[in-house]
Amino acid sequence: MQPITIAFVDDHRMLRQALVEMLQKNPNFEVVLEADNGRDFIDQLPTLASPPDLVLLDINMPVMNGYETALWLKKNHPKIKVVALSMNDQETAIIRMLNNGAKGYVLKDAEKEELYQAIERVMTQGFYYTDLVVSALSNTMHSPDGTPQHPTHLINTREFEFIKLACHDLTYKQIAEEMSLSPRTIDGYREALFDKLNVKSRVGLVMYAMRNGLVES
Repeated sequence: MQPITIAFVDDHRMLRQALVEMLQKNPNFEVVLEADNGRDFIDQLPTLASPPDLVLLDINMPVMNGYETALWLKKNHPKIKVVALSMNDQETAIIRMLNNGAKGYVLKDAEKEELYQAIERVMTQGFYYTDLVVSALSNTMHSPDGTPQHPTHLINTREFEFIKLACHDLTYKQIAEEMSLSPRTIDGYREALFDKLNVKSRVGLVMYAMRNGLVES
């Protein structure tokens, strides 16, 4: 099998170089491009004989950050897989990266085996999310007997509106303002949807929405 070709976009050069060296020792991977930020990556991309299979993408970078770069890839190179590699474990950051097209999210302090696994699973299965990102992910997508859940008929119009807004990097207070509702009402929508869809977190709700076509993935 041909190795998975990887572009690594991160402005922390010492860390990036160490991780690149680690990846290059694995015969399943080949790092074909290194960039300091999204703009640097976009400028270098045409120099490659063919686009990389996957981009390891930091979030906080100067000039063009990870959110902007992931969205650019989603619009211009949708076949390139994106795995976010960040120290940011905040829910809003995770949701924003998923909404912008990332198929995996790994923290920089993870073990190397986890990074290897993330890359391979994104390429073979299409996604990879750790317990930190989505607690009990399998439970959010399937019922106990393993069958897919699609109780979308239980969701009313206002709840659909809430789901769409929840898939963006808005706080619950901002969602309440956007919907002209009280924060308490928004809390009620959130808890009702968690119960109806059998999800345990906002990230789980976003993943459910993407996987079942309620919003664009």
